[in-house]
Amino acid sequence: MTFPADLKYTKDHEWIRVEGEEAIIGITDFAQRELGDIVFIDINTVGDEVSQDDVFGTVEAVKTVSDLFMPITATVLSVNEKIDSSPELVNQDPYGEGWLVRVKLNNAADVEGLLSATDYEAQVGA
Repeated sequence: MTFPADLKYTKDHEWIRVEGEEAIIGITDFAQRELGDIVFIDINTVGDEVSQDDVFGTVEAVKTVSDLFMPITATVLSVNEKIDSSPELVNQDPYGEGWLVRVKLNNAADVEGLLSATDYEAQVGA
């Protein structure tokens, strides 16, 4: 399992990569392994402001459906169009081509309260 050091993580297994006033959000390598084969991703919050820890979508695997939680308060700008036709990208490349949404940060300071790669790795016992 990988835990890129340039990302921040949540206890609910999402990651965030800040790029100026925007950020990319996805689920962690640990989460995709726990879920198994991902078959569908439903995100219908584009254009919405979503508060930190609120649900912004769901991910459906062969065995279960799980909520996706927003790591920080942000406005959802777009969904990764590639995952609409190829949700398996989340399994294959969770930190690259398998990202989920691009957001506009409402308060960049929210990111500071998230877990570092080392803290997240300790949390999942990897």
